[in-house]
Amino acid sequence: MMAPLPPLQSIPEDLRTLADYEARAKAHLTAEAWLHIQQGSGREITLRQNRGAFDRLGLLPRALVKLKGASTATDLLGRRHAAPLLLAPLAYQRIAHSEGELACVRAATALDTGMIVSTLASISLEEVAAAARSMAAELGKATAPLWFQLYLQPEREHSLQLVRRAEAAGYEAIVLTIDAALKPTGMTLPKGVSAVNLAGLPQARHTAAPGGQVLFGTPLADAAPGWDDLAWLRRNTRLPLLLKGLLLGADAARAVDEGVDGIILSNHGGRVLDGLPSALDMLPDVIDATRGEVPLLLDGGVRQGTDIIKALALGAQAVLVGRPQMHALAVAGLPGVAHMLQILRAELEAALGQLGCRTPGGLSPDWLIALNR
Repeated sequence: MMAPLPPLQSIPEDLRTLADYEARAKAHLTAEAWLHIQQGSGREITLRQNRGAFDRLGLLPRALVKLKGASTATDLLGRRHAAPLLLAPLAYQRIAHSEGELACVRAATALDTGMIVSTLASISLEEVAAAARSMAAELGKATAPLWFQLYLQPEREHSLQLVRRAEAAGYEAIVLTIDAALKPTGMTLPKGVSAVNLAGLPQARHTAAPGGQVLFGTPLADAAPGWDDLAWLRRNTRLPLLLKGLLLGADAARAVDEGVDGIILSNHGGRVLDGLPSALDMLPDVIDATRGEVPLLLDGGVRQGTDIIKALALGAQAVLVGRPQMHALAVAGLPGVAHMLQILRAELEAALGQLGCRTPGGLSPDWLIALNR
């Protein structure tokens, strides 16, 4: 088996789209890492739906619109974002590149893009925050928004330790992921890569044995988060709290009642339960249930600027980009991630211009049409 190619030192001209990065990334990753990044659960029906939902929608342009004063800037949780786009929380980014999360946060800072750092990051949350501040100082600019994604730990005191560390390090929001507590174990991590934020903390794990408990009744299942855990977390941090992993309007409405400050619609990239609908298809239901009380973000399947427009037209305030981070990181490290973000930003601006829409907030369902596919 051939060893992975090293990251490129410069961006070749034939890397023009996120699809180009995906096509090239396989050669820069081990076979196990590539499978871990790309695969979905089951028969990958949900994984395909995440893309198919975008492809089923077309766009309706307005003619002869003046674009003076046009901007992609978006306000979220009291912070200005250069575009309605954030880097999604991804575990173990050092499987793609030795600099891992450090490369991604430096690229995000350079491109004025928010980043959500995973509990399962392969670089400590403090180091990632320090790298963001250092990059901002080097470029003479403000830091981009930095949020911390939390997986609840079996003991609340350990979850609280993570939250306090994030608060002390300057993270601006907590993103509680609720849909992956029972996700099957992924790849065997290469030497030197680990969930460094959890060093020294006990983990609930379970391997089913013939005649034993399959899942229910095990410590792993017992540790799955509940509404009481959300209420406890809300009481224990003053940071804005977002909930990631909801798809149903009724659940979203209850989350708002419980005091969350934002919701990220997500099926975990099609990696947890096969047969779930896409977040894009469920967005109208969640909007109806939450009545605009909190910002809604969308995660899953975003691969081009027009995807961002479709999500925003249906009511999302911003989107998250997941797998493309790993593709760009593997291909060219920091420059690759920065270039990937620049591609999305350029595609978004070009599409808004062609549509005759000056700002993301001007989009609505009236800009969309169902395509016969």
